[in-house]
Amino acid sequence: MNSRDSQLSERLQTGFLGVIAFGLIMFLLVQARFLLICLAIAIIIFSLTSDAISAFARLRVPNWLATTLALIAIAISLLWAATTVVAQVNEVVSTSILYADRAQAALSSLSQRWGPQVQESIATFLGSIDFAGWIRSAAGQASSLISGSVLVVTFVGFMFSERIWFPVKIENLTGDPDRAENVLHVIHTIMRRVNRYLVVKAAISAVTAALIWVIFRAAGLELSGAMATLTFILNFIPTIGTIIATGTAIAVILAQTGDPTATLIIGGACTAVQFLIGNILDPLLLGQTLRLSTFGIILALAFWGALWGIAGTFLAVPIMVAVMIVCAQIPWLRPVAILLSHEGLPDEEPPDPLRLRG
Repeated sequence: MNSRDSQLSERLQTGFLGVIAFGLIMFLLVQARFLLICLAIAIIIFSLTSDAISAFARLRVPNWLATTLALIAIAISLLWAATTVVAQVNEVVSTSILYADRAQAALSSLSQRWGPQVQESIATFLGSIDFAGWIRSAAGQASSLISGSVLVVTFVGFMFSERIWFPVKIENLTGDPDRAENVLHVIHTIMRRVNRYLVVKAAISAVTAALIWVIFRAAGLELSGAMATLTFILNFIPTIGTIIATGTAIAVILAQTGDPTATLIIGGACTAVQFLIGNILDPLLLGQTLRLSTFGIILALAFWGALWGIAGTFLAVPIMVAVMIVCAQIPWLRPVAILLSHEGLPDEEPPDPLRLRG
């Protein structure tokens, strides 16, 4: 009886300590989210550019020169992207003020066809939405991109300076060359899968954004650049991002035209582009690149979105890939990897989506 009581007491203590540790981790993730988000983005950028530096090294380019050129290119690209997003957000803010009355009039004319009760419900719903607060929040988050970009470049620079010593540190930490090789293999697997996903996803998002830009320009609408930028960014969020991008485009079209028929035609074209690329081109190129559970992706989006906001939804998939691969290497965490995988095979290497079948 005493033995059972002691075992029960140990289990309760372990569970209690586990709950405290989980709560502490959640607290740190929320409190240090700006720093951790910048660090996560820096790791992804470092992973993407490490292969390029290695390719230059095979061409007998000095490592210091390749690293310096890569860091300069990263700094210029990040600052250009940050300033572009800030400019597009400012354009949306200034233009939305001009079209606010027109949008309300268009919605009012539509609601009149459905009776006074529906009209009153729509008016109440629109009155409860704080559009000004959303716009101010978006502008505030966009302005923080520049300071975040500087921090990301700083992190990447230090990672480049420590890059050559990383395998040595892993071997000294593990104390076993075989274990060090296994750890490096896991890290390279994570980098390879995430890099493959991001490169292909960026190409697909660029094609989608270009088509949305063409539709807006052909229809003579404003904010074509802003809608293309928004589409490119949101397409990195699985499923939910596409829905938000399409809904935003339709709302912008209705606000500018004020015509339900024109909104139906132009919005239908935008919806068709998103549907065809999302259901044909996206699966064809990506295929089973990540081998992640669809339900697990939705949970990851909800979890990291609640912790880190919009940035968390962009980082949810890469973080989920890393968690699945790491859990697959730890025996007592392998069930988690199996649940996160698409077919229950977290160790199986996915096919290369860019390789054409013969």
